[in-house]
Amino acid sequence: MEKQNRLAVLLGPPGLYLLILFLLPLGIMAVFSFRAGTIGDARFIYTLDNYREFLTKTSFHRLLLISARIALTIASLSVILAYPLAYYLTFRAGSRRVILLTMLIVPTWTSYLLRIFAWKLILGSTGLLNTFLLWIGAIEQANPILLYSRNAVVITLLYVWVPFVALPIFAALERIDPSLLEAAADLGSRPWETFLRITLPLSLPGVMAGFFFALIPTLGEYVTPLLVGGGQGAMYGNLIQDQFVRALNWPMGSVMSLAMLVLAIPLLFLFTKAGGSDLVEF
Repeated sequence: MEKQNRLAVLLGPPGLYLLILFLLPLGIMAVFSFRAGTIGDARFIYTLDNYREFLTKTSFHRLLLISARIALTIASLSVILAYPLAYYLTFRAGSRRVILLTMLIVPTWTSYLLRIFAWKLILGSTGLLNTFLLWIGAIEQANPILLYSRNAVVITLLYVWVPFVALPIFAALERIDPSLLEAAADLGSRPWETFLRITLPLSLPGVMAGFFFALIPTLGEYVTPLLVGGGQGAMYGNLIQDQFVRALNWPMGSVMSLAMLVLAIPLLFLFTKAGGSDLVEF
């Protein structure tokens, strides 16, 4: 009985937190998805017309798939860029590890919007990129080469997510027993063989954690595409924002949000099957 009470005390606050801030809003959104009319309509008529309309909007489906592809690209590139960084911090940095790790984390202490605006200035007509290209003679007239495009969204989000992706990989590499690497070297294993057979497999929980840490938020991202993507770099999250904020069509916005959730569930299922048990331990 005492063990059950202790378990209830430990799990009660997180469970209540999850219920109030996740499950309850999700349930309200599901109810709104069946409502007819906009949020300003006083009628409370429930219908399936919102789902029928969504299924006929091929433009919505296309942008959702494009956003999923962009999210997969950003998550993959973030892992590729963050892994060498985490590897260096773990095995090569030595006494400089704390300083370098602090330098990696410090930019995340500043405002997210401030960092996005900084990239908007860098990629703009009078920004650092155009100034450099003019200086080396690569271009004759300043123009926003990358700004207001999906490339600008990818570059900016890579800058945002690489430090966050590097941290779980760094933690996973830190947990590797050095004696395993020493034993592999004593048995004649070459460095690249040791990496492929020991280091990489043991660090996969951190890699997968970092991958999904970047993938899931990027799938619903709308602030970065709005600021640096413009009309050419719009993502699915921008459509959802328009439905809720501009059109005040909360039912359709709820349907679109649930569709994105349905797309994310198979990815989470894959995450659980591929390494979920290891990540629970991680």
